[in-house]
Amino acid sequence: MNALLYLIPLSLLLGAIGLAAFLWSLRHGQYEDLDGAAERILFETDDPRPTSDKQLR
Repeated sequence: MNALLYLIPLSLLLGAIGLAAFLWSLRHGQYEDLDGAAERILFETDDPRPTSDKQLR
């Protein structure tokens, strides 16, 4: 029973820290572009790999 006196405030503190971290991430734009990374992988914007001499012959 005495353990609850420690565990309940600890769980509330951890919940408040998690909520603060989530709100911080919202304010700093972490969830702005959800589809950008998923779509960027589909398009090749890098230069193609250089071909070796063996492939050119």
